[in-house]
Amino acid sequence: MAKEKVKEEYIEIRGLVGEVPDYHVYHMRKTDYLIAYMLGGVLGAVIVFAFFRSIIFTIGGGIVCAFIVPPYYREYKRNSRLNSLREQFKDLLEALTASYSAGRNTVDAFGDAREDMVSIYGEEADIVGELQAICAGLANNINIEQLLLNFAERSGLDDVMSFANVFEACNRQGSDLKRVVSDTRDIINDKIEIEMEIETMLSGNKNELNIMMVMPVVVVLSLSSMGTGTIVSNSPINLVVKMICLGIFGAAYLVGRKIVDIKI
Repeated sequence: MAKEKVKEEYIEIRGLVGEVPDYHVYHMRKTDYLIAYMLGGVLGAVIVFAFFRSIIFTIGGGIVCAFIVPPYYREYKRNSRLNSLREQFKDLLEALTASYSAGRNTVDAFGDAREDMVSIYGEEADIVGELQAICAGLANNINIEQLLLNFAERSGLDDVMSFANVFEACNRQGSDLKRVVSDTRDIINDKIEIEMEIETMLSGNKNELNIMMVMPVVVVLSLSSMGTGTIVSNSPINLVVKMICLGIFGAAYLVGRKIVDIKI
């Protein structure tokens, strides 16, 4: 008898100092759940009403979609947070380069960088919290290499991990951190800019997919407004056909999202 595969529960990575998050996981707040439920409910109700023109079906479809959307909304918020963190990290490298160029040591360089990030993004920004944790760790005699590697592991961003590995190797060997940080900044910035250009190109295809997914609803509404009786009829055959069409409609969207969701 084959053994059932048990899905392992993900264990969040804890920060070495302070309350810093694991960016692999996004914990939704009550406001996030409310937004997700509203988006799913309204979207589901509009689509179902366009096809069936039935209050009962509309309410039922809205309720079902309201409970389907939250996991997707959580993933959207997680990805948005990571993209924002990547942009903030890019500015952090600029601040560190300026501090090292001014002759500051590592402790002062990260302290100055924190002040710069506060002035740009505010106290609540993720990068500010990370720098606060790094500065607190340095004050408690924790190696900067460990702090950066912990940040990289929690973020899951290749750019942060590359910087942490390079910084660790150079700091242990006593290399010129000013030059190393500057060169690393240039390389990572070029990589980030290329990724952003690719994402900009892909955003056009994603928008086209969203428009194409709206078109069936528009067509159904247009036909019903023209007095086409078969569109609003809910005979057994029509119900089966409409449900099949909605299934194809949903499957096409999922396949389309996978096609345009290219990992860079």
